[in-house]
Amino acid sequence: MENIGASVGAIPTHEKKEVKKGEVEEEYHPMRNEMVFCLREAPEYQISAVGEWCENTAGEVVGDVDTYFLHILTGSRCESAWSCLTGWSEQDEHATEKWEELCGRIEELDNLEVYICDEKRVEV
Repeated sequence: MENIGASVGAIPTHEKKEVKKGEVEEEYHPMRNEMVFCLREAPEYQISAVGEWCENTAGEVVGDVDTYFLHILTGSRCESAWSCLTGWSEQDEHATEKWEELCGRIEELDNLEVYICDEKRVEV
């Protein structure tokens, strides 16, 4: 086999930024908030939601905010309040109506991401 003078090298996936003299490298802090939505008239009906994001040292959000709900039984990640009910049902028709009412009210909220990131409990 002929040697063609090619070489193989690894490229690091995370390179440290070069900071010029007098500049400060910005730090990012991971943030997380877990909260609960519940029915105002029946607070025992609750759905949990989580918000995760990064902030810089000035407290500004950097990048995208990740919000999701937690499944009622398994605690697994769900993309909507409605999907928190998947695979689970109440024996009582009245209770089923309450869960559906809770999901509907959550879905109708304006600025849902703000509630998920800033609040601990929201009655709807």
